[in-house]
Amino acid sequence: MILNRRKLLQTAAGTAAFANLLRGDDAEGILTAPHFKPTAKRVIYLFQSGAPSQLDLFDHKPLLEKLRAKDLPDSVRQGQRLTGMTATQTAFPVAPSLFQFAQHGNSGAFVSDLMPYTSKMVDDLCFIRSMNTEQINHDPAITFCQTGFQLAGRPSIGSWLAYGLGSENKELPAFVVMISQGSGNLSDQPLYDRLWGSGFLPSRYQGVKFRAATDPVLYLSNPPGIDGTTRRRYLDDLGALNTINQREFNDPEIAARTAQYEMAFRMQTSVPELTDLSKEPESTFDLYGPDARRPGTFAANCLLARRLAERGVRFIQLFHRGWDQHTNLPKQIRGQAKDTDQASAALVQDLKQRGLLDDTLVVWGGEFGRTVYSQGKLTADDYGRDHHPRCFTIWMTGGGVKRGLIHGETDDFSYNITRDPVDIHDLHATILRTLGIDHTKLTFKFSGRHFRLTDVKGRIVNEVLNTA
Repeated sequence: MILNRRKLLQTAAGTAAFANLLRGDDAEGILTAPHFKPTAKRVIYLFQSGAPSQLDLFDHKPLLEKLRAKDLPDSVRQGQRLTGMTATQTAFPVAPSLFQFAQHGNSGAFVSDLMPYTSKMVDDLCFIRSMNTEQINHDPAITFCQTGFQLAGRPSIGSWLAYGLGSENKELPAFVVMISQGSGNLSDQPLYDRLWGSGFLPSRYQGVKFRAATDPVLYLSNPPGIDGTTRRRYLDDLGALNTINQREFNDPEIAARTAQYEMAFRMQTSVPELTDLSKEPESTFDLYGPDARRPGTFAANCLLARRLAERGVRFIQLFHRGWDQHTNLPKQIRGQAKDTDQASAALVQDLKQRGLLDDTLVVWGGEFGRTVYSQGKLTADDYGRDHHPRCFTIWMTGGGVKRGLIHGETDDFSYNITRDPVDIHDLHATILRTLGIDHTKLTFKFSGRHFRLTDVKGRIVNEVLNTA
């Protein structure tokens, strides 16, 4: 085959890339230097799928008790679009929370009695009460939270970070995902693998899902009759064949596949060690609670998140399902809070006592909030809440975030934002800023356009950061 100059250069580049992959250098991201001085090295995102009710957890509205069962004023609702679940209701009765709120810590943050462990650490947290989103239904809202766009197909935030920064540990993926089922709404909406997908980025940047099973990662173990030496020889031969194809076609997905094969080989050693909790002291399980001994629970996943953070994984995402409480909210939310409260607080405390919190950003929150009016019948001890995109609450800590801070404010109905709104693009820009990334400069060219996580929007919320 006669090579022209362009083909020769492509071949040389492809061969060099392949050599790097086989050495494991794919742990490096594309950014040779940060745009800013980073305050975080990694992120743990505790995503509460289904949308926790800010009104029953963090956004205390004492005046609502006087308005119990009265119709939500039109001046508050302002003609907001409703979901199909409540659009046919003839009345929108105000439903005050049944739970007791109290102020805690030096910050005076209000937290309900559903979250006793969280209430003890409010001075380590930054609450953002003025989050808002464009989406009113779960799938586009969760997709928006993960990818910065409501339609499927774009890279998730973890993939963007893996692409930009790589991993600190060549033995583990840069982006790991774990899912747990809550004890609230057992029929909560499903979660799709595309939520941690790489979109149009090379596939090696997609999240790797860890399962609550003997084999945490599918197809990681050798098949019967294949030992480690044989698998190594197989991968070497396969790599040689792929090198030939890379020289011929210069297809980046060939390199991505080879990188994934090599990562899987390294994970055969690193993952069993990671998931073996036998050497964790009894004090660890006392801290995280009894559920930490049960694989697949939120508590067990929080403990694994700490172990992943210790080992340099860049982006760790926990999805906890069950927060979609359209009916029977008081009973269901008690279960969800019990699932998550102790474990979330334990993770923060554990990171802090190990010296990891200062360079680990932890985020807790869902895709939108819940309505002040009851969905369905309001009784003395029962109510439901519909989707509410106009305002909701999240908290953040570590990684350069100001602690003991309450940012943003909502009206007396927790329906409209009255001060310092923060949208999803702003949150993404702020997360990237803690990692030293200018969200406008981490881009990927696809279909003739340079795409980024924050699309054409996004404002860094400097008010919540310890950065100049």
